Amino acid sequence: MSEETVPQQGGGEARPKGLLQQMEELMAALNADLSALDADLQAAGPQRSAHPAVEERGVEPPEGAGVV
Repeated sequence: MSEETVPQQGGGEARPKGLLQQMEELMAALNADLSALDADLQAAGPQRSAHPAVEERGVEPPEGAGVV
């Protein structure tokens, strides 16, 4: 049972979407949302790089944690 077929509604000629196609569409939508979020964050300007409690303890953030 690798892929189940869904009965067509409305008598159209369109095939039901396969799981791979659905995943690709979801990933494309997720990438678009993440790009928009990144643009919003970049437009907000420089912010503090670490949570205040982390700075008080003198703990460095992990490498690659978004600190430029």
